[in-house]
Amino acid sequence: MALKFTTSYVEDSLTLFRYYKKLAEHAMEQVTDEQLFAVLDGEANSIAIVVKHMAGNMRSRWTDFLTTDGEKPDRDRDSEFVDPPATRKALLDVWEDGWARMFGALEPLSDADLGRTVTIRGEAHSVMQAINRQVAHYTHHVGQIVLLAKHFAHDRWQSLSVPRNQSAEFNRKVGMGKASQR
Repeated sequence: MALKFTTSYVEDSLTLFRYYKKLAEHAMEQVTDEQLFAVLDGEANSIAIVVKHMAGNMRSRWTDFLTTDGEKPDRDRDSEFVDPPATRKALLDVWEDGWARMFGALEPLSDADLGRTVTIRGEAHSVMQAINRQVAHYTHHVGQIVLLAKHFAHDRWQSLSVPRNQSAEFNRKVGMGKASQR
């Protein structure tokens, strides 16, 4: 996962966010437009609903990140779980808007900002705590997107990491054979 050695928490967080954004995007690319909106059962969320929720969360959390509460008064969280955008393009536009807000809020930060205080739902968090909270939240939902996409793509699925039963081949390709592990 580490592409380069760094001791910058902000830089590492941005790298993680970019990685998980791409992971979800690669998963969504493997499903049909209809499958973006399909649910497994009446209690489940579709990929589109998860995307809409993530985008709503990002809009709320990252707009005026350092100066206003991360739960904006105009956020209607419950509405994020119904009526997703009707097309893949509209859904991806919402997705991109959310991520743009997140990257726009984090990219200017330095590690010196990590101890600053922000609020989420009236509760004080350090900037680092707020970032950690969102890393955990977004990776949880990206996992849902990947699981649903893998289910719907089924035999068309192209692995997003090391394909099943191909660990040895993968390790040889990246120089992790038995000789190099000694």
